[in-house]
Amino acid sequence: MKKNLVHSFLIFQFIFALSACSSLDGLRFWNTDEVDPDEPRELESFSNKKIISLEWSKSFSGKNEIGNFEPDFSSNKIFFADTDGSVYSIQSENGEQNWSSELNFLSSGVAAGFGIIVVADIDGNVIALNQNDGTKIWTQNVKGEVLSKVAIDAKIVVVKTGSGELLGLNKDNGTIKWSYRSKLPTLTVRGSSSPVIVDDKVYVSFDNGRLAVFELDSGYLIWDGAISYVSGTSELENLIDSDSNPLVEGGLVYTTNYQGKLNIFDTTQRRSIWSYDISSFYSPIVIRGMLIVVESNSSLKSFSMQTLEESWSSQDYLNRNLSNAVGYKGNLIFGDLEGYIHIIDPLNGITVGRKKITKHPIKSIFSRSNNLYVVDESFNLFSINL
Repeated sequence: MKKNLVHSFLIFQFIFALSACSSLDGLRFWNTDEVDPDEPRELESFSNKKIISLEWSKSFSGKNEIGNFEPDFSSNKIFFADTDGSVYSIQSENGEQNWSSELNFLSSGVAAGFGIIVVADIDGNVIALNQNDGTKIWTQNVKGEVLSKVAIDAKIVVVKTGSGELLGLNKDNGTIKWSYRSKLPTLTVRGSSSPVIVDDKVYVSFDNGRLAVFELDSGYLIWDGAISYVSGTSELENLIDSDSNPLVEGGLVYTTNYQGKLNIFDTTQRRSIWSYDISSFYSPIVIRGMLIVVESNSSLKSFSMQTLEESWSSQDYLNRNLSNAVGYKGNLIFGDLEGYIHIIDPLNGITVGRKKITKHPIKSIFSRSNNLYVVDESFNLFSINL
């Protein structure tokens, strides 16, 4: 009898303990009101001073996961491609299609210039098409995956492969004129910066965290410099990939890399003249006397172009997986993971406009003439205006 009473008492205590745990849940010491540091920052209210209007939109096939399927422009036409291998010519003012061409599955977006457009497929073939009708002009296999847009000049098409090789192809027939291979680090971010051609020179940032400058005609390396140096003890800590295109302006080259620096090189002195510790996947923006960087955690940092001293910084969009930013009509504009377009005053970092244009993450945004063009993760292309 006593044994049964003890057994009943223990059951009662167990039930009471469960009840207490439920009723006192809010008092548990392991509960916390702290915000998860990796959670996207909730959008804050703002004073709407800029109205975003949607001009037109078009849908294409595939998944634009790393955001490297970018459009390019020539005259009043937009050239765009999707992963399924479809290449399109579109009228920029109304989105009407001029022509389409079907190729193999593609690995990167479109580059346009000097009467041709160039894409790359998943088998390492670089393909040139006629801008007027989409007919194939030539194909050249570069023996490597091409994840970034090529750069096109009157005589040379410059291609950068995922294996760190830079090649100069004849624009008319695709034959290889020169090549250069950089030293690829053990660990890299999937993605790649595009080469930039300015004044018969090719500016390229590589996955090893270096900027290099080449002669366009010969591929001769003129000079190079480190955007940043490795400083960690593990491969992950030493990941200093540069997936952003160099910005060449006024005799200076502005560069960024992941877990590295914002670095400014002087083209005359051929060396770095200023740097700042920062981590970014995107090219910096120069606008209205400000130098602005979208950091890899989606915070924003700005510097005065006159003094290069820090101006304002913002964590309003922390962890919102921001797209690249562009300058447009004196504003700083970017997209986020929820399909919002945000307009920022570049002088103070204050949000002055916002509009949700898609339910998918925005991967890239471009300005051209009087319009902005936005590409989301599901291959929707939008034309917007302010």
